[in-house]
Amino acid sequence: MRRAVLLLSLVFLLVISPPVRGGEKKPNFVVIMVDDMGYAGVSCFGNSFFKTPEIDRLAAEGMRLTDFHSSGTVCSPTRAGLLTGRYQQRAGIEAVIHPVADHPEHRKGLQKSETTFAEALKSAGYVTGIVGKWHQGYPEVSEDFHPQNHGFDEFFGYHSGNIDYLSHVGDHVKHDWWHGRDETHEDGYATRLINRYAVDFIRRHREEPFCLYLAHLAIHNPLQEEGDPIRRTEADGWTRWKPEHESERVGKLEGMTMPIDEGVGEIRRTLEELGLDRNTLVLFFSDNGPAHDLPSGSPALRGQKGSVYEGGHKVPFIAWWPGRIEAGTESSQLAITIDVMPTLLSIAGVEADDHKPLDGVDLSPVLFDQQALPERPLYWASLSNGGSRSEAMREGPWKLVVNHPKAKPGSFGNEQVELYRLDRDPAESKDLASQETERATAMLSQLKAWYADTQATATPQVGGW
Repeated sequence: MRRAVLLLSLVFLLVISPPVRGGEKKPNFVVIMVDDMGYAGVSCFGNSFFKTPEIDRLAAEGMRLTDFHSSGTVCSPTRAGLLTGRYQQRAGIEAVIHPVADHPEHRKGLQKSETTFAEALKSAGYVTGIVGKWHQGYPEVSEDFHPQNHGFDEFFGYHSGNIDYLSHVGDHVKHDWWHGRDETHEDGYATRLINRYAVDFIRRHREEPFCLYLAHLAIHNPLQEEGDPIRRTEADGWTRWKPEHESERVGKLEGMTMPIDEGVGEIRRTLEELGLDRNTLVLFFSDNGPAHDLPSGSPALRGQKGSVYEGGHKVPFIAWWPGRIEAGTESSQLAITIDVMPTLLSIAGVEADDHKPLDGVDLSPVLFDQQALPERPLYWASLSNGGSRSEAMREGPWKLVVNHPKAKPGSFGNEQVELYRLDRDPAESKDLASQETERATAMLSQLKAWYADTQATATPQVGGW
């Protein structure tokens, strides 16, 4: 009798326990962030110009989040929020870390006092790597800003905001391609190199739990597809490409997007070939909305990169994990890039740093069980290269937008408040602030309290407006 009970217990445990493939107990993570791709940058999110079959397959075999947002409206802030799981204002990174040496934001960077998801996972036995764009501080300003000082075991890529896809000269007009701490002159189209090193990282670390942060250069300018000429050199600076017709812009968008799509397929096939697909979570999303250069945004959304309107921060999001995420699902749950770190840590069974509470939430209930998240407000605070500020807050269907036209650079003067109801007006075309004055006032007060809270303990930075 006792033996029968033990056998039944064993069978029960086998049924309820998740399968472990290849003896692995810890899941792997591949976090793919593309650059400057708007909500309709891929066909499964509405791209009407061309198909992206590999990214679409990832969505067909996984889940789409249709109300996902970047925490910033430009590159550096969103990346700081992604890496730390906290609003980037707490890290003192509100604007693009600028390439020009005398710009107020040039000397900033991710300080060693911050805790990244790479550090947390590395402490739990993960091998970690970043391939592609860092943009969390220039190493010539401070060696502290180097990604290998922030939990990443390996680094193949560049430090600046963007590089020429062929010459690999950065926005600061210096060569910017590195293998770890070694500057490396290497031939090849940047997207292809990023794909190659991503697949190589997975192959080399297939026997141990890994976390790969794959940060694409594309589809950020300079606008170059394979076969185009070099557009930036250390000697001559930057020659911009200007299309004469809209069809040329669409063609360039396709030429820069398809190598990303092909790389996603290479990663999926590699995981399947190595038997890692059922033990690996792959995430795909963008760092902000579309730049004006390429038509990757949705015409249904207002604004673009740099804007706190929906077009500036609503981006595509796909999660893929065969056997764990139900194929072909989607969710309209409100989510944001600062949710990625708590999600990874939760899945890996890693505790967050008690001294730096995360602002994001664990998305596992959404991804695995299609559950609803508790309602919460979300916030945005954008600071442009010229010092102009704008803020926004989301509470349920309500969206508060605050602009500061003609204010002193870096200041919050000339406050202009707008209010929208997104479930009825996703294009943010009807300002309801004068009709819903109590709601607008209450949300504005809450937004200011949030910003004050982020500044109360914000990490000190050198420079700034």
